[in-house]
Amino acid sequence: MALPKLLGFGKQLLRVKAIDGNSEESRLSRCLNTMDLVALGVGSTLGAGVYVLAGAVARDNAGPAIVLSFLIAALASVLAGLCYAEFGARVPKTGSAYLYSYVTVGELWAFITGWNLILSYIIGTSSVARAWSATFDELIGGHIERFCRQYMSIRAPGVLAEYPDMFAVLIIITLS
Repeated sequence: MALPKLLGFGKQLLRVKAIDGNSEESRLSRCLNTMDLVALGVGSTLGAGVYVLAGAVARDNAGPAIVLSFLIAALASVLAGLCYAEFGARVPKTGSAYLYSYVTVGELWAFITGWNLILSYIIGTSSVARAWSATFDELIGGHIERFCRQYMSIRAPGVLAEYPDMFAVLIIITLS
């Protein structure tokens, strides 16, 4: 008795969205050429992390193997691009990773993909804001860090940062 209900629930979670390739009711159009897509990918990749963290990673972790690290990252980016190209060819509608997941592997995986996209945007915005804040604080002589360490220190080593970065919070609120 429980097995048919469980199978029915599993089928509901893995149902895929059927779309008609002939009827395009979306107002979005596929107007980006290859150069536009390459520029978009490079622009989204080259955030503050490339400029702020690449030197620190090369110095502290990778050393001369930083070239190998960048080649591995480039290979991963090429493979991700090929995956998106395959999804774009299989799904004749304009969309994103959520729609591609919904059509190809099912509703549960599309739900997980959608929330992973939101999480990646949150983490990306936070890391860029933290990098901008650290760079600005370095430019003005470390006054923000000294003030926050003195008046807003958090004593939870290994769990949280040593102090809340209020300037990064201000940047995130401004960008949102």
